[in-house]
Amino acid sequence: MKNYVITGGRRLTGEIDISGSKNASLPILAASILNKKTTKLYNLPNISDVYTTIDILRYLGCKVKKDKDKLKIDSKNMTKKRIPDELMRKLRSSVILAGAILSRFGEVEFSYPGGCDIGSRPIDLHLKALKKLGVKIEEKAGYITCKCDKIIGNEIVLDFPSVGATENIILASVFAKRKSSNKKCCYGT
Repeated sequence: MKNYVITGGRRLTGEIDISGSKNASLPILAASILNKKTTKLYNLPNISDVYTTIDILRYLGCKVKKDKDKLKIDSKNMTKKRIPDELMRKLRSSVILAGAILSRFGEVEFSYPGGCDIGSRPIDLHLKALKKLGVKIEEKAGYITCKCDKIIGNEIVLDFPSVGATENIILASVFAKRKSSNKKCCYGT
């Protein structure tokens, strides 16, 4: 680990550029699927999680162009509904793309996500919530297939707080026929 040693007696001055938040950027990137047009995003963090999400968007058929601090995502011609295992396993939050794809196309197929090693972080809350939205879920050969004719809004109470599951519920519910609510959202009441 690198150390910074600051010897006192001199005033610190200067400017630095701060990038956007990873935890905000990833669900916003997923939401670009729902636009069916061009989305322009600025100041995304320069990190592997963002680049992996961009790789997934490109695989799905989105045109992505980066110009300095601006990212343009055109999801108009997106046709694929299956996130490949090798990309899913690179990133824990890749699972939130499932809600957006499901909302737009009525189906999605993906494997279990990978990513960080911060203990057990299963996706059962995501799947349980999707079932409450009228989604039929089938697991076969390492892939999870989610299908529905339409998302039906419903009241969803998570077993425990989960930001990722809440994001997935919101993304999946964008085109729902009734309101969806999550009473235990990310703050956990």
